[in-house]
Amino acid sequence: MRKHVLAAALLAVPLIGQAQPAAASPVTIDIDDSVKYQKIDGFGVSTAFRRNELIKALPEDKQQEILDLWFSRQKGAGLSILRLGIGARPAGSPYDQMISIQPEDPGGPTAPPKYVWDGDDNSQVWMAKAAQRYGVRRFFADAWSAPGYMKDNGDARNGGKLLPEWQQAYANYLVQYTKFYAREGVRITDLGFTNEPDWTAGYESMRFTPEEAARFVKVLGPVAGAAGVKVACCDSFGWDQAKAYTEAIEADPEAARWVRVHTGHSYASPPTSPLPTDRHTWMSEWGPGGSTWDEQWDDGSGQDGMTVAQAVNDALTLGGASAYVYWLGASSGATRAFIRIDTTTQTYQVSRRLWAMAAYSRFIRPGAVRLGATASDPGLKVSAFRNADGSRVVEILNTGTEPVTWDRIKGHGRARAYLTDQDNAVAPIPLRGKGVTIAPRALTTIVLG
Repeated sequence: MRKHVLAAALLAVPLIGQAQPAAASPVTIDIDDSVKYQKIDGFGVSTAFRRNELIKALPEDKQQEILDLWFSRQKGAGLSILRLGIGARPAGSPYDQMISIQPEDPGGPTAPPKYVWDGDDNSQVWMAKAAQRYGVRRFFADAWSAPGYMKDNGDARNGGKLLPEWQQAYANYLVQYTKFYAREGVRITDLGFTNEPDWTAGYESMRFTPEEAARFVKVLGPVAGAAGVKVACCDSFGWDQAKAYTEAIEADPEAARWVRVHTGHSYASPPTSPLPTDRHTWMSEWGPGGSTWDEQWDDGSGQDGMTVAQAVNDALTLGGASAYVYWLGASSGATRAFIRIDTTTQTYQVSRRLWAMAAYSRFIRPGAVRLGATASDPGLKVSAFRNADGSRVVEILNTGTEPVTWDRIKGHGRARAYLTDQDNAVAPIPLRGKGVTIAPRALTTIVLG
């Protein structure tokens, strides 16, 4: 066992027109290699509801720039998970709806299926292949609803439930989607059959109780398993609400056998404690609310980069999440996506929200393990990770209004530091001897070894 104690002393920085304040007491940060928490699967974004078509409509040089911002570890966030939307509505539906691989009732639940495949899937195939070129290997396909003819309300929208007689056909439909992707050279690794099953929306949505979800898992699991795909469940609209779904699955040995990843969103409630399972858990969707486009790092709006950085930190450290998947990587209008696209002018803008994610995702790689990390200053939110290559990553989110310095970094070998705030996008910052300045209201990333 090794335990590294990193001592930091507050650094007094003179402000223009003001006298230099007195130095404050030292701050201690402990990183404990002997304390190991969850394994990390990665960080990602969603391409559901056809938003990636906005990117594909741009000139090729702009497309490449956005792909770099999402997936490059040198120029952008180095994302490692892509969440795809499985369509349920017929072709020709409105722009913000996804196209189904079986738009029409084939003649009943036991009739031979009549699948259709255009090799494009609302440009999601194009995006998945682009992600693969950057090294992305985790593709999470998720259905918001079954096709309307499989449901008791006859509509992919407005909630409704899957009819019992259609359960096997729906399971086959979902797995066929993964087979179409395999045909295109993309392996779907994780498959979800429901999105926010406890929320009725005017867009595609479908209701499951926790018990109903557990029962359907036992139908889907064998079919997905035979295709080499992991089942993910259940994307509840709040993390606390997801616990009931996890508990129902864990209480049924056959259902628990098939669910490899437990998922939850952060809208109704954020991750403040782990889900009740030993399986991996993902915070699989969240984005801040609001009605404006906000590019700022720290403006108190609840849409800024600082808000996203704290949400990622809390999901990892309080929720024990193995993955963090932000809702939208890009969209248009007054969006809270990472990137806003204007197809009329063929331009785009980048919010500091992207760089808040990038400060984590670029350096904490799939296969990393979270380590014990504490700070004596409650204003510092600290997390630490050991990557599979042996390197360690320490994330320090300074929520206070004063800078601090690490005045000694012992036993870690070569260190590099990066700053993310209003003026810096994961920008390298200098070490001073064996110390580094931790700026206030900012995220500092330290890579050791």
